[in-house]
Amino acid sequence: MSSLQTKIEQRGKCIFELVDQHPESLFSKAGFYQRMMALSMRDEQFKVQMFRFVDVLPSLRKSGDIVQHLEEYFAGMRNGFTPLIHTGVRLARIVPWVSGRVLRWNVSGMARQFIAGKNPNDVMKTLRKRRAQRIGFTVDLLGEAVVSEKEADEYAARYLELLDGLARETQGWTDPLRKNSELFPVVNLSVKISALYSQMNPADPADAIAHLAPKLRPILRRAQELGAFINFDMESYMHKNATLDLFKTIFTEEEFRDWPHAGIVIQAYLRDAEADLRDLIDWGRARDTRFTVRLVKGAYWDYETIKSRQNGWDCPVYFQKPESDMNFEALTRVLLENESIVTAAFGSHNVRSIAYAQAVADEIGIDPSRFEFQLLYGMAGPIKRALVEMGYRVREYCPVGELLPGMSYLVRRLLENTSNEGFLRAKFAENVSATELLRDPNELVRGDGASLPGSPIPATARDRHRKNGASLDTAPGDIYENSPLVNFVYKESQDRMGSALREVRSRFGEKYPLVIGGEKVWTEELTPSVNPSAPKEIVGYATEAGIPEAECAVKAARSAFEKWSRTSFEERALLLERAAAIMERRRYELSAVEVFEVGKPWAEADGDIREAVDFCRFYAAQMRRLGRPRLTQHVPGEESYHHYWPRGVAFVIAPWNFPIAILCGMASAALVTGNTVIMKPSEQSIICAAMLMQVFEQAGVPPGVLNFLSGHGSVIGAHLVDHKDVDLIAFTGSREVGLKIWESAGITRPGQRELKHVICEMGGKNAMIIDSDADLDEAIVDSIYSAFGYQGQKCSALSRLIVLEENYDRVMERLLSAAASLRVGDPEEPGIMVGPVIDEAAYRRILDYIEIGKSEATLAYQAKEMPPEGYFIPPTIFTDVKPNMRIAREEIFGPVLSVLKVRDLDEAIEVANGTDYALTAGFISRSPANIERAKAQIEAGNVYINRSCTGAVVGRHPFGGFKMSGGGTKAGGEDYLLQFLLPRVVTENVTRHGFAPEETPQYRGEFLWPKR
Repeated sequence: MSSLQTKIEQRGKCIFELVDQHPESLFSKAGFYQRMMALSMRDEQFKVQMFRFVDVLPSLRKSGDIVQHLEEYFAGMRNGFTPLIHTGVRLARIVPWVSGRVLRWNVSGMARQFIAGKNPNDVMKTLRKRRAQRIGFTVDLLGEAVVSEKEADEYAARYLELLDGLARETQGWTDPLRKNSELFPVVNLSVKISALYSQMNPADPADAIAHLAPKLRPILRRAQELGAFINFDMESYMHKNATLDLFKTIFTEEEFRDWPHAGIVIQAYLRDAEADLRDLIDWGRARDTRFTVRLVKGAYWDYETIKSRQNGWDCPVYFQKPESDMNFEALTRVLLENESIVTAAFGSHNVRSIAYAQAVADEIGIDPSRFEFQLLYGMAGPIKRALVEMGYRVREYCPVGELLPGMSYLVRRLLENTSNEGFLRAKFAENVSATELLRDPNELVRGDGASLPGSPIPATARDRHRKNGASLDTAPGDIYENSPLVNFVYKESQDRMGSALREVRSRFGEKYPLVIGGEKVWTEELTPSVNPSAPKEIVGYATEAGIPEAECAVKAARSAFEKWSRTSFEERALLLERAAAIMERRRYELSAVEVFEVGKPWAEADGDIREAVDFCRFYAAQMRRLGRPRLTQHVPGEESYHHYWPRGVAFVIAPWNFPIAILCGMASAALVTGNTVIMKPSEQSIICAAMLMQVFEQAGVPPGVLNFLSGHGSVIGAHLVDHKDVDLIAFTGSREVGLKIWESAGITRPGQRELKHVICEMGGKNAMIIDSDADLDEAIVDSIYSAFGYQGQKCSALSRLIVLEENYDRVMERLLSAAASLRVGDPEEPGIMVGPVIDEAAYRRILDYIEIGKSEATLAYQAKEMPPEGYFIPPTIFTDVKPNMRIAREEIFGPVLSVLKVRDLDEAIEVANGTDYALTAGFISRSPANIERAKAQIEAGNVYINRSCTGAVVGRHPFGGFKMSGGGTKAGGEDYLLQFLLPRVVTENVTRHGFAPEETPQYRGEFLWPKR
């Protein structure tokens, strides 16, 4: 055993001995809280339901609602606590007004376990008690989920008010240790920067700094005047780099350069924490002024792992808790070795981590009064007492706020206290021995990602995910693994996107040909494609096809069909996979083209390319599943195999709003199923389509198999829809054009060999319902993004927001403020959410609808300041909208939102279903019963619960609607390719003179001739 480990164990056992002198349960508050926590640690299902109930309770205003939710969350439980729960629910129903009050009082008591006070005056009672116990404080304001600049400004004012109140009430207080006290001001305030700016975007840290610095300077000036300390809290990973950049920027300014009473958090569970810490230390030495680092493990592990898996990103956090503990110790040493410039504040309840810091400080020769330990209010009281008795400085992290805005903090603390891998649970609830708790975390990590047997704290991410119904293991073969989104948190991603934008801009004005039969074709007519943010800029020119070129394309496709249709499905699948790989290599370039040509913000453009890549890979995998002839039944003496043939020549007509994804999706589905393709993009996105054609040419698509025509839909589009040699039409676009295609395709033309098959995906008038118990922090963010993301130019975009009257005033107050905070501008700039609409025709049409709205309903909000150039429509919200009004029935396809107030959920669902469309819908609620009802009754092809109603992911959310939104097909779904295929059955009698093979294989090779 090393000498350091011996010292750690000595100090750790000393702490435990002091802790055991004043024994205390994990849950210091007895009664309801203690019983609920104990049940939560024994039953995972109860824990999930209990925390969800705690989360929703503050938003319930009626006792009957509280009892109803209690029943919905717990009545279906099937475990040892079922009789107790059912009895409680029955009693609650008898006297709901009493039961509701009791439940609210008990949950408020749970909150008081972790929240030090409701307001600055209330928290002083706690701080005075702690002062008597020689414990300092840092105060944190709860309610950081701001959705508007109005809320952010209010939050900044509260910080100033809190600073003044703390300074006034603590006059005459001194540091408990009275040694090196100049490093540790009495008044210590923790600031969450996301609470000061509602439009933070990880792609644009410069914008965040530009907006946050002016709000922070008055707080910092006041702190200087009062002799207070300001600490920048660290939140989720997406804000980490902006927080670090802001800290270094503002404390390098002349005004604050020499001020030492500033600190920032480093989270040890992050894989890049050491690089960040060393960078901060280098910065501090260059600044030549002391600063503080609060070292913590990190509180967002579940969020970070879930978000990373959803987006296909490398996870920024360690999967095993012992890895985080190891990193904490490594960072502890870095901090203490650089004590000359940085003051360390160790934020941990883990006695091993605390003892390690003490032992290393002693080894290096650092006086214990030159660093401190920080622990959370309401947790680890005996450990705090022990550290004080040992002569160390202890500071308590004290959240202040009302129960409703503090609920997310409360739930994080409940999760921490009941976690299988939590140190406090291991010590105070499960009585794990001191020897086990003080083991070196290096011994507990195994290379395969699992904790070693005998570890006191099971810590693998794999274990935790299994409890939540998922796994970090490789996905099974029948689950498609999506391409990752670009993570614009990283500066490298930001720089690559900026470079791609400059490179694409340098190519403005280039000309692109048609491609027919593998040959580049030029005509005398060129169609310009303009930048909707700056219509005088021409992104490029595409050759315009006429009837002769359309005829040539049909001829080329028909000629190529015979060979392509008899090409093996594996070869066709490989073509798609090569195209996907090329798009990934050219990802930033293709995204940049979309930014300029169709006005997509960075993340939206990247999402479109990701979708195109996914379409190629997903359809390739699906074709491998469908491609082999499959035995229909096992019948002696007979073989019947079911398989598919392609339909023929496919005419693909795509819209401009997803200019590469939708065009690629329809074309790749047709190609991989053995059809030959003529693809015609919208006139507004011809350069994007030309790029896609380049991709497939580079991937090796044979001549004539894929043909590219650009031109007017009214000319070549109508001609090809009616053409006798076009067998299949795949269309995505407006209802008006889609219905014309559907009708025209039903007419059999002279010489036509096949009944035309139409895949028709059209628009929507999509609704989102906000239930009376909805989490408004999430509801506002989701509805604003759904309505105004990409200017509302998605067929899935939110057009009708349906709000129950019980919630209406609260929703509208926050919704209008959030809309007023949106960033509108040229999407070439990172972080823009609302850019231009596609062209002048759309601009005029949407403005006409806004005038109709003004005559029908009440204009509740319209943005005032728009860029002087470009097709920018101000985000607009109408209220007092009735279901029969035009703005509530007709597709507008722009940043215009209608809000409808309804009495109850019955009316809400009736209104949601009361249009001609059925594409997407959203429902925001925390009522399990209402969620199940919405799942069963809302009429839409894609129903989204407690999230935005846009952003379908291939394979995960097969996309498409019914009624007047489409024919019921699902792009990105496992049955989509069947639309491009003809089923065929081949039956052979294999009996010869009474003899037949005993076994017939389930699958056989393709029916190809001549064999290759």
